[in-house]
Parts: sequence; structure tokens; C-alpha cells
Amino acid sequence: MTAERTATGVPAMSERDTSELEALLAVLTERDWPEDIDEARVHYDTWGTPIAADVEVTVRAGGYVLTPPNAEGTRTGLYLHGGGYVYGSLRSHGGMVAELARATRCRMFFVDYRRAPEHPYPAALDDAVAAYRELLADGVAPSDVVFAGDSAGGGLTLATLLKARDLGLPLPAAAACVSPWTDLTASGETYRTLAAEDPLVSADVVALVTGSYLAGAAPTTPYASPLYADPSGLPPILVQVGSREILLSDAERFVAALERTGSTGVLEVWPGMVHVWHLHYTRLAKAREAIDRLGDWLRSRSGAGR
Repeated sequence: MTAERTATGVPAMSERDTSELEALLAVLTERDWPEDIDEARVHYDTWGTPIAADVEVTVRAGGYVLTPPNAEGTRTGLYLHGGGYVYGSLRSHGGMVAELARATRCRMFFVDYRRAPEHPYPAALDDAVAAYRELLADGVAPSDVVFAGDSAGGGLTLATLLKARDLGLPLPAAAACVSPWTDLTASGETYRTLAAEDPLVSADVVALVTGSYLAGAAPTTPYASPLYADPSGLPPILVQVGSREILLSDAERFVAALERTGSTGVLEVWPGMVHVWHLHYTRLAKAREAIDRLGDWLRSRSGAGR
């Protein structure tokens, strides 16, 4: 099968959606992004929503396991959070990941990977691969495992698939990426064409986190920038991205690369949406719709849903 390069059935924006998004952006953009990394981490965490009370949270080596009440069998997700490899935590992403676990009807291994600049590339990748090895060592069948991630975590999801393939590990059933950062050279055309349209991600912030993460490594290193890798043999991948994101071309070009190799992928470009709008599922109906679509897609390709 080849990659679908246009979205199928992505809901259009309604007046209510536009109003909800405008209200959200007014809150998120009222303060400039802090230059100090520690302050920025705290600021980013405030964007998160608490994990729902009916989702069980347990600590395990490498992170946390989020188990919703409707989890089925041994289906397991491995989630890699966004934040430019510098920001992001269970506090910022736990609520959203718990809702994705609910939509997928699986337990979700939230990987607490090491962050830059304290731990630059390849620390995050090493931790993600180690987390997947842990699931396999637990006896979870690869056909019951799905990967997911957003932004830098979306790029890390793809890098983890590539590394697992190259190490000869059995690959998971499927993966989903939200607003994935696939090209650390920032060469995509939407960095220019959508610079004035993207209210949440700027080229300056991208440059800051790129330098922090790479710490001298080449930005074209395939395990750092999956766009420069050969994606042959990867499992089915769903990519969701907003039409206003400077990372739009990162998503489009990776799906095109999948298409060239005959791998299976689906690209959903959501009209009017911004970077990782899923985080704001308590404020945006479109976020809840997107999470539900991710869950349905992952569930249909793993475990008993296959």
C-alpha cells in the first residue's frame, strides 16, 4: 500500500470551532515564551490538563503507565511527548495522553525520556528504544503495540521506529504522529510561507531547541531528522497536522517519503488548526475529534482490532 497524501473525512471548521480557537489563542499568546529554559518548562507545563480521575497512573522504569477503565487485553501504546526535546512532561501531556489511551482502549506507556540540554542527542532516542525493549521483555506481542508522539515526540516516534528496524527488533503494529518535527534543518517551505500564520511555533524557538538537542550533531542525522532516513519497512503511520503550522511541510515531506518507498501512511491536514491542538481538548471540540480519530485508527490496526 502507498501513502495517502490528502486527508479523508477531516471535519471542516465551524463558527464554533473558530470561536473556541480564538479564545484559546488569546490565553496561550498573552505571555511571550520565556527565554530561560527552566521558566519555559514551567510555562509549558501550565498548558496541560490534569489526568482524568478514572485513569490509573502507575510508575515504572522509564516513565509511567496510564490505564483507562476501557483498556482491552494486552494492547499497549508507547507515547513520546513533544516540547522540542527540551520541554514537556507528564504534567503538560498526561491528560491528553490519557484521553488518547481511552480512545485507543489501551494502556499507555508514557516515556519520561531525558531532555536536552542536560542530555542531548541521542539520549532521548536511547531512552525510547529502551522503553520499547522493556515492553517486548514484558511479553507484549509487537502486534499489540502502537507508538504515538507529538511535535519533537512525533519525530522521536519515527526515529524510534527506524532504530528498532535497524537493530532487528520486531516492529509495532502501527504508529501515529501529531505535528511531527521531522527535519531539524528547518528547510521546509512552510517555515517561510506560514511564519505569519503559526501563532505557537516560531523559527527562533525552533533554532533554540535544535541547538540544545543536537549539541554539535549534524541536523541531517537520520535518527535526529527522520526525513533524511530511508523509511522502508516501517509499519502503517498516521500523521495529523494543522494547516497553520510551520511544521506542515515536515509532515508532508515525510509522508511523501513513505509513498516513495511503498510504505503505508495517511496524512491528515486539519483546516485552521495549530501546533498540537490536541493538548487543548478541554477547550477545543476539534481536539477531541482528532484524538478520537487517532484512537480509532490505532485500535483498528492493533490487537483484537486487526
